Amino acid sequence: MHVLSTANSRIWLNPDLLMTPPESSFDAEFWQQRDAVIGSAKGRGTTWFVKTDKLEMALRHYRRGGLFGRLVADSYVFLGWEKTRCAQELALLQRLVDGGVNVPRPVAARAVRHGCYYQADILVEKVPNASDLVAVLKQRSLSQDEWLKVGALIRQMHDLQVCHTDLNIHNILMDGEGAFWLIDFDKCYQSKGDSWKAGNLQRLLRSLHKELKKCGILWQESHWAYLEQGYTR
Repeated sequence: MHVLSTANSRIWLNPDLLMTPPESSFDAEFWQQRDAVIGSAKGRGTTWFVKTDKLEMALRHYRRGGLFGRLVADSYVFLGWEKTRCAQELALLQRLVDGGVNVPRPVAARAVRHGCYYQADILVEKVPNASDLVAVLKQRSLSQDEWLKVGALIRQMHDLQVCHTDLNIHNILMDGEGAFWLIDFDKCYQSKGDSWKAGNLQRLLRSLHKELKKCGILWQESHWAYLEQGYTR
């Protein structure tokens, strides 16, 4: 990653992936003016999907959730550039990419300091032709082999000692080629030992139960054994 610094800001970028001016690339209006916006998604804020000649990307501004987020929408205490949420997510994604895990490639991130606080943005690769598992499971069930692949993917992540703090079926994608991906690594981290890994899996199991009850996804309890087999192989 290259680093561009000013007195009050820092930009980390992969120059092989980001071909546009870094200072402008974190502003949605920049992409709108270039007619490069190909979609958006609503969450805590708006994630913009943009397209360049090199790749499609997702642009996200960091925002807080919950009640506190209503009071302080997008500011965080500044403890150092490398401790900003965008820098940590970028570094974690790069570790996973280097380890061969299917996650979006990190493209760039920006942190802007305002006294004791900062705001941040991130650009990551958009997984092409992908849907999250909730959308997939509303249409069809996964085969035994597919659940084995999901389990193996999570095991790859855990073998690199990465804890996904929000491991749920919204954050697992399936692309047009049938490959599975993990996304949304904000607030995730590396952790020593193995004791936390079972809890990570249980969080995923709870999300399956939740979506089964909420929208009737095509999943049944016996499928969990296939995922566990893929995880322990």
